[in-house]
Amino acid sequence: MYGAESAKIYDAQHRARGKDYGAEAAVVAEQILARRPGARSVLDVACGTGAHLGPFRALFGHAEGLELSEPMLDLARAAVPDAPLHRGDMRAFDLGRAFDAVTCLFASIAYVESEAELRAALGCFARHVVPGGVVAVEPWWFPETFLDRHVSGDVIRVDGTTIARVSHSTLDGDASRMEVHYVLADAASGVRHFTETHRAMLFPRERYERAFALAGLEPEYVPGVQGGRGLFLGVRR
Repeated sequence: MYGAESAKIYDAQHRARGKDYGAEAAVVAEQILARRPGARSVLDVACGTGAHLGPFRALFGHAEGLELSEPMLDLARAAVPDAPLHRGDMRAFDLGRAFDAVTCLFASIAYVESEAELRAALGCFARHVVPGGVVAVEPWWFPETFLDRHVSGDVIRVDGTTIARVSHSTLDGDASRMEVHYVLADAASGVRHFTETHRAMLFPRERYERAFALAGLEPEYVPGVQGGRGLFLGVRR
């Protein structure tokens, strides 16, 4: 879960690395509308700072978000003040209503810690879509597409602050483990450093599809989109 320090720079560093939230939302909406024409409501699970919510609201008319990290929710509240936002865990939440679509993007689903938790999350998603509604999930890499010992690094400048980010990803059992180091520098505060560790499950494609099916969702995988990781879609029976 993201803390206050990383939440503040989350969108800036990902946008600087080429992430286009509006374009991603448009691709996901196109896939949803192809399966449920006329969809008018969406719940974005693990919505983070709410960067997909504005585009989703324009595309569907009504968009709500659910997020576990309070620092992320604070930023989402500021970014999309009119959107209903809920604090909750993707594995166990109940909003008391259903939507035309539920989305879970940017590989957030991989933060579950087992196949049982994956099934629990998909079950929650399925209960929050109407019959004929669509669940759209962006996976993390599959075991065969994950690059073990991958190193990445970037330096950006945002609002007078220089941000350097370096990461190293390794195989950790049935998951990936990414160690991330940040160095931030600005005229007022000088230089500061913090680290993060992200463990993300490397589920094979068939395990995602099985979890969708067990949740009562007809699974379908669209390759190539969402930065190459693809997109799983399931229509509720």
